[in-house]
This record gives sequence, structure tokens and C-alpha cells, in this order.
Amino acid sequence: MDIKDIQQAVNIFGNMNPQILASAILIISYIILFTEKLNRAVVALIGASVMIFTGILTQETAISGIDFNTIALLIGMMVIVGISEKSGLFQFVAVWSAKLVKASPRGILIMLALVTAFFSAFLDNVTTVLLIVPVTFQITRSLKINPYPYLILEIFASNIGGTATLIGDPPNILIGSALGLSFTDFVVNLAPIVLINMLLLVFIFDLFFGRKLTATDESKALIMQINEKDCITDYKLLFKSLSVIALVICGFLTAEHWHQQNGTIALCGASVLLLLYTIGDGHQDRDRKVEEIFSMVDWTTIFFFCGLFSIVYGLEQVGVLSLLGEKLTELTQGSIKKATFLVLWISAFVSAAIDNIPFVATMIPVIKSMEVSMGGREAMMPVWWALSLGACFGGNGSLIAASANVIVAGLAQREGRPISFMRFLIWSVPVMLLTIMVSNLCLYVMYFVK
Repeated sequence: MDIKDIQQAVNIFGNMNPQILASAILIISYIILFTEKLNRAVVALIGASVMIFTGILTQETAISGIDFNTIALLIGMMVIVGISEKSGLFQFVAVWSAKLVKASPRGILIMLALVTAFFSAFLDNVTTVLLIVPVTFQITRSLKINPYPYLILEIFASNIGGTATLIGDPPNILIGSALGLSFTDFVVNLAPIVLINMLLLVFIFDLFFGRKLTATDESKALIMQINEKDCITDYKLLFKSLSVIALVICGFLTAEHWHQQNGTIALCGASVLLLLYTIGDGHQDRDRKVEEIFSMVDWTTIFFFCGLFSIVYGLEQVGVLSLLGEKLTELTQGSIKKATFLVLWISAFVSAAIDNIPFVATMIPVIKSMEVSMGGREAMMPVWWALSLGACFGGNGSLIAASANVIVAGLAQREGRPISFMRFLIWSVPVMLLTIMVSNLCLYVMYFVK
């Protein structure tokens, strides 16, 4: 194909209806993402490139569609977590939790679930399970018990716990950045719902599994002999990491008062921790450490977001998303209550089937376009919280619904304890339905009971 052929193809695209063309690019990108035949970052970047070459976007408008606050927040938190992980902090907490309940299999089931949920509120879900699952296998091997209930409960806990805060799950980061919401907004509105669902889930798993889990005194003694302090590999780095994490969280809580974006706070915290991590090292060691930490940033996810933002912005530019917003407004008859529950359930089922990140990225401008006709931003907040809850809790709907699920399944396969897709569905579908029903009730009581 020469330059004339390319020009002819571009001219053909230029004569197409831009709404149909932009929709086709999005749909094809989603289909390829769903098949997982190609790297998702590659798919998103090619989709964004096609948006430019077909004239829907220019290079300038494609770049302007990228939410750099979200990108900065993701990179900043990835750097902070990558450095903190080297101190052994997270493994320490897992072992300490097991010893706190005297190595009781039932107690460990509960404690590891709660620790996973807590970490997921402040770390990304993938990092959380990568830290917790190996410790889980170590503990269950010592106790000579089946790790299956621990693993699936940790999957559910990671997806539920991540819903509680601005930084816990990518959908929340997207929503928070798009609306300019604070860390406190998420904690106040979502953390109570998350807590109710977690306590209910732990109770159910304790009822079905916990009371049947037993271990010999000799096996428990092996766990109690583990010195959790040995998990801490660098006490100085631990202190530095905890100090920076505390300052960053304080920054998130107070950001709206001094008019700073969360992405700026995260990147500032990452820069300070990088400085503290490398200060006093020689030139070569310093550069090696910085390059090592930067290599721990999930650049696939970062470029996936960049491409996805541009694709969605293309649909927004040609009016497709505002049209969808009008149709959704008509479907709900202008009722905030109907819109809240419709978005909650649709988000859950769609997110159980496909990656919740592109879905949420597409829904944000759709819901934004509904605000004017439905009473404004403040009136629409229940709908935004429903989008977060549905997308995040929908991640529990199947083994491929969230990255953390796939990671745990891979680690289990490596350990010779495979988690099959169908076996996981036996628990995942009821858990998703239960948590969405509880969330439905909570949203109703919080926003629609007068």
C-alpha cells in the first residue's frame, strides 16, 4: 500500500457519518479488548490513532482529551507503593494478623480478608493480591489446609475494599478526577456501604467455610514461630514510606481547601519518597534505584488510559455520548432514583463481562450530559456513586472481570491449586448479586428516604 492508497482510505472515512465512524472505532476496540488477543495498551493507542487519521480528532484535541490528573495520580501511587513494598511492610501485616488470632484457620480467614480489603482501599488491587496471596499460600501450607476459600475471599475483598476510597480502584480515580471529588467525598459516601458488604461477606464465608477449617496444634505452632519482624527488610525505608504515605493521605483529605489536584499530591509524594529512598547513594546506585522504581510503574495501564481517554473524547466530540445521555434520560423519565438503580445494575453486569475501566470512561461523559436536564451535579451524585459501586462490585462477577481476579488465578495455577472459571462462578455470581442488592438498599436509604 502506497501513500495514494492511504490518502484514498482517509478520504473514504472522511465521507462517513462521524458519529457512526467514532462508534465503530469504539466498538471494534472493545471487541478486541474483550477477546484479549492483543495487549490492551496497544489496542487503545491504535484506536486513538485511528480517531486522528480519520479526522474525528486532531493530535491536539486527542491530547486535550487525556485526563492528566488521573495519569499523575496513578503514576504517583504506583511509585509510592513500589518503594514501600521493598520495606516488607505488607508482608509484616499479613503475618502479624495471622499470629494475632493464634494461627486459628478460621481467624486467619477473617483477618486476611479484612487486611486485603484495607490494603485495597489505599493500594491498587493487583498490588494488594500480589503481596497477600504468597503469604496466604505460606500460611495454608504450614497449616495443611485448603487455600481455596482464602483465595476467593481475598479476590472479593480486594474488589470491595478498593471501592471505599478515591485511590482504591481505577473507576474511582476516573470518576473522582472527572468530577473534582475529594478523598473525603468517597470515604463519606462509599466507605459505609463497603463496610456493610465486607462484614456480611466475612460472616457468610465464616458460616460456610470458617467453622469447618481445622489445623493441628503442631501446624499452628509453626505459624506462631514465624517472626513477623523478619519480614521488615529495611526499617529506615519503612519509616520513610509510612511518613510519606501519611502525608499524601493528609494531602488528599485537605486538597480541596488549598485547591490542589490529587494527581499533583501523589506525584509530589512519589518525588519526595524517591528522594528519601536514594539520598546518600552514589551516582550509579542512585540512578539504578530510580530506574528500578520507574520500571515497577505499570506503563501498560498508563498508556491504556491515554489511548482510552482519546477514543472516548472522540465520541464526545461528535455528539454520540450526549445522544446516549438523552436516551438514558428518556428511559429513566428524568427520575434520579430510576437513573441511580439502572446505572448500578447495568454497571455491575457489564463490568462482570468486560473490563470496568473502559466502561466507566465511556459512562462518565454520558452521565455528565444528563446533569443539566436532571437537576445538576449535586442532584446527580447518587447516580455517580451508583456507577462506582456497580463497576467495582461487578469486578467480582467472574474470573476475568478484574485484573486482581486473573492475577490470583495465575498464582494459584503456579502453586498447583487452579481456580476454574466455572467453579469461581458458583461463588462470584451470588456474591456480586448480594453486594449489589445491599448497595441498592443502602443508596435508597441514604438518598431517597425522606
